[in-house]
Amino acid sequence: RHAADAMIEQFVNFVIRPPRSEYNPDQYLWEREFMLAGRRYKRLDLELTNPRGHTLKCSHYLPASIPENIALPCVIYCHGNSGCRADANEAAVVLLPSNITVFTLDFSGSGLSDGDYVSLGWHEKEDLKCAVSFLRTNKQVSRIGLWGRSMGAVTSLLYGAEDPSIAGMVLDSAFTNLYGLMLELVDVYKIRVPKFTVKMAVQYMRRTIQKRAKFDIMDLNVVKLAPKTFIPALFGHGLSDMFIQPHHCDRIHEAYGGDKSMVKFEGDHNSPRPQSYYDSVSIFFYNTLRPPQLPASGSNKLHVKIGTMTNESLFFEIINGLRAAKTDAGSSSTNAHGFRNCLAQAPSHLPCKFLTWCCSMFTNSFTFFFQLQLR
Repeated sequence: RHAADAMIEQFVNFVIRPPRSEYNPDQYLWEREFMLAGRRYKRLDLELTNPRGHTLKCSHYLPASIPENIALPCVIYCHGNSGCRADANEAAVVLLPSNITVFTLDFSGSGLSDGDYVSLGWHEKEDLKCAVSFLRTNKQVSRIGLWGRSMGAVTSLLYGAEDPSIAGMVLDSAFTNLYGLMLELVDVYKIRVPKFTVKMAVQYMRRTIQKRAKFDIMDLNVVKLAPKTFIPALFGHGLSDMFIQPHHCDRIHEAYGGDKSMVKFEGDHNSPRPQSYYDSVSIFFYNTLRPPQLPASGSNKLHVKIGTMTNESLFFEIINGLRAAKTDAGSSSTNAHGFRNCLAQAPSHLPCKFLTWCCSMFTNSFTFFFQLQLR
């Protein structure tokens, strides 16, 4: 019984208290002032307070200067359950050259924000509402889009069902309902609970989660909301995802009421997304947010096509640098020497802090999943 209780406790923590990202913003986020594709940008850090009184750490990436008579669209990036706002670094690379600003936050219970637990979208929806409300007060923000991954995708769906003014959503690896996902994970990760007691064990977890994190896992069901949601949506999912299996995406996509498209790609839940997927995201947000053109910033050549990326772009080099780092690091999740070698071989004009972040996020994410599979 003691072993079973310990396993159930471990699984509860896996749901509401996964490994928490702790980081130095000045080391793992883009610089406060930086150059990207020939333009100058800045990072504005701020704090918001959610209805539960938790302080949320946020960052807004935008051009260094915006003419007073121009408003730019903004995409809010929503991270996964072990993530943080540093996960939006790639989103900034994809969207800023198209004149779309990027807002990102550490959800309550994640990263550097207040809170002890995550809720896989339930309370995060209210955090997202705080971010949208804040942006609505900014006259230089026009349309707002959402880009969520895993927990962040569910958060976006939950919020989008209540706010039809959102212009578009990118939903990467969303799950249909938390109760069903928990039953699947018990089987996938071979948690040592006899099959006839699995549902009883999940009901026990349900009560424990409700007591600690203050939400009911039975209420977290986006399939029920999907038919009533009409925001244009781009769904994405890895074909080899065993954590949130592709059938979750299929079911939500099938039930979804609005304009929708779906991109599936090679890889699992934490794999780096292919450039073709980022191209689709860029085109989708360009079409739904309709960003204006900004005056030319100078003589630097802009190596970015509207709505897509070329092989000459900074984005292409960053993603390839990330893939090289992961290949070299494949033999050991703690091979810091290998990571340093990858950074040394990276293109000289890439921000070293960003490449360091890429490596560290890869390490943190995959170490935890390998530990689960080995148990």
